[in-house]
Formats: sequence, C-alpha cells, structure tokens
Amino acid sequence: MTAADPLLDLHRALRAAAPHDLVRALTRVLDDHLGVGRCTLLLADYGVSALQPFGTEPSADTAVPIGGTPAGRAYLSQEPVVIGAPEAPGQTAYLPVSVRGDRIGVLEVVLPTGTDPKLTSLLSEAAQALGHELVAADPSTDVYAKARRLRRLTLAAEMQWDLLPGRSCERPEFTLGAQLEPAYSVRGDNFDWSVSERKLSISVTNGMGHGVHAASLTALAVSALRNARRSGADLAFQAELASQAVWSAHTGSGYVKSVLLEIDLATGSVDAIDAGSPTVTRLRDGQVERIELDAQFALGALEDTRYVPERFMLHPGDRLVVVGEGVHGFRSAAGEVFGDRLLAACVRKNRLAPAPEAARAVLRDLALFRGDSTATDDAVCLCLDWRGAAARQEG
Repeated sequence: MTAADPLLDLHRALRAAAPHDLVRALTRVLDDHLGVGRCTLLLADYGVSALQPFGTEPSADTAVPIGGTPAGRAYLSQEPVVIGAPEAPGQTAYLPVSVRGDRIGVLEVVLPTGTDPKLTSLLSEAAQALGHELVAADPSTDVYAKARRLRRLTLAAEMQWDLLPGRSCERPEFTLGAQLEPAYSVRGDNFDWSVSERKLSISVTNGMGHGVHAASLTALAVSALRNARRSGADLAFQAELASQAVWSAHTGSGYVKSVLLEIDLATGSVDAIDAGSPTVTRLRDGQVERIELDAQFALGALEDTRYVPERFMLHPGDRLVVVGEGVHGFRSAAGEVFGDRLLAACVRKNRLAPAPEAARAVLRDLALFRGDSTATDDAVCLCLDWRGAAARQEG
C-alpha cells in the first residue's frame, strides 16, 4: 500500500457517494486506511458565529462557537489545529474545509493513539477534497443548507443567500470576503463577484423597500447584471441593461442602489460606477480614504439611464472596503451617523485581519454602535485585499 492510496480511494468514494452521504463515505475511507473512527463536519452558520455539526439537529446547544475554540481557530486561520499529544488517546485534528478561498467549515477528526503527526497534511487534503464535493453536491440536496442555519431564515433571506457566489474567494492577486447582516432576515442588501483570467467583477446592491419586495428587486438587478456581463457587455452597458430591466418591471416605483467595480487583474486598474449609495473606502500604507465617485442614478430609478464609469488604481497592499447604506448611513437614536469616521477607525483597527474576518469586524462594530443585539436594518460589507499581478507571477 502506498501513501497515495488513501487519497485515491477517498476521491473515488466521494465521487460515488450520494450527495447527502459524503461525510459517511469520507469516514469509511479514513477508518479503513488510518483507523480513524470518527469524523465530524462542522459547517459555518449564516452569521459566521458558530460551527454546526452536520448530522445533528441544528441548535444553539449543539453549535461550536467560532470564537475561543480549536475548531474556530482552524476556521479563522485556515490552518490545521491539532489538540493533544500523539501518544495520548483522543488527539483531535481540526482541518479547514474550503474551496478556492470560500470557507465552508471545519472537519473534526479524532485520531487513534500513536498517529504519525505527518498525517496532518494528508488529512488536510482529505478535508479539501470533501469541500470540493460539498460544493458539487449542494445544488442537489438541502441537507447542508439546513445544517448551516441555527434558526429559520426568512423567505427574503433565503432568496438573498441563494443569490450569493460565496462568502469569500482567493486568487494569487487578491483575497475577497463579505458578509450580510442580519444574516437570518436580510432583505435587500447583497453582493456578487465573478473572476475570469483578466478581470474581477464586483457588485454591492441594495433593493428598495422591505421583505420579499426588496429581495425580489435585488434578485432582478443581480440577475440582469450577470446576464449582461456573461454576454460580454462592458461595465456601462451592464448597468444600463440592469437599470432597464428594473425599470421595465417597476417603472420607477422600485430601484436598486448599487456600486459596480471591474478590476483589471494585470494592472490593478478599477472601473467603477456609483449607482446609488454604497461607500468605497481604501486603506493604503495605514491611511484610510474614501474613494469619491460621482453619484449616478440608482438602477431602475429612471428610464433609459446612461452610466459613465470612473477609474482609479489599486496598489499591491491596498485594502478596499465597500459598505452599504445600512452601515455608512446608519443613524443612532442620539442622531450620530456611523459615517466615514467610525468606518475608517474600524478599517484601521482590523487592518491585519484576513479580508473575510475584516468584513465581519465592520458589522460587529456597527452592532456595538447600534447598541442592540438584534439588527433591524440591512447591512453589507465587502473587503478586498489586493496583492497584484506580481503575486500571480511569483506563485
């Protein structure tokens, strides 16, 4: 038996398994080859506050907090965490489960006594193989979507989460992360991205209104933007086609505030359209500055609107933070606005955190500013760390 046999058998078993049976198939292979008797998949919940064991009834009692636990440390660092000595019973490995930077959860593996520490790398590859199969299986089963929620999602939130491309993405040139709040009842706020060989396209959107009405507006706008982008349209035409789609359905009674960004991966050149209220902020060399863009009409606000992109540059080491109106424009009961000052302070304070965690940190600071435990307004934050084309060439 060669060292490659476990992974080869694992890939075969995962491909042959039913969509809902992936964890059991992985456990069987690891048990046969390594004597591992228990594997638990811990899935990040929608609010990224806890890891929920797959196969148990989701609840606050069974969830593993991300903060202050070995599993949470593995999730946040995206590095394996091993607890216990190899010669001691009950040694446990926590292995990140992610796909191209999109953080899905953690695989918890209880190791047999005397396990060779070098097997951690093999188990890490097994966790990554599981991640790829989870992504492939997700559209054909509800079991993983159900396991990720600690409580019921509203219908509007269900629509919004199904619309997302993921919560994080990584390539040599960049790392990208974003979060929506309130995670279980978000309405109109959303984000989208797509990466090709040459470009990274990003949108942050906010449909007017509340509940399903706002979610439907956003879904229409995002779908129209994707349709235009996939047809090869340039950024201005994407905005114009999406605006016309929203106008045709609502004739001005509903609109979608948006910011659209298209980043050239070779140069860091950014074409941008501010079609509403999302705010774009850049951290460079420790200094935070707002990217001032010309305010243009929201998508669907007027018929036959024409949009004009503006251009700015990203330098290696830059961090770009995009927040919706529910963050930047939130006003406390005392009349204080979250605004540029508090946003800049939060961006500076979390400058060393990875992009996905930095996006969550902005929304945590917003919750502290709000002073309540339950969000009533939509909030979205997207964070991009730019390394540039040189990182791709070095890799």
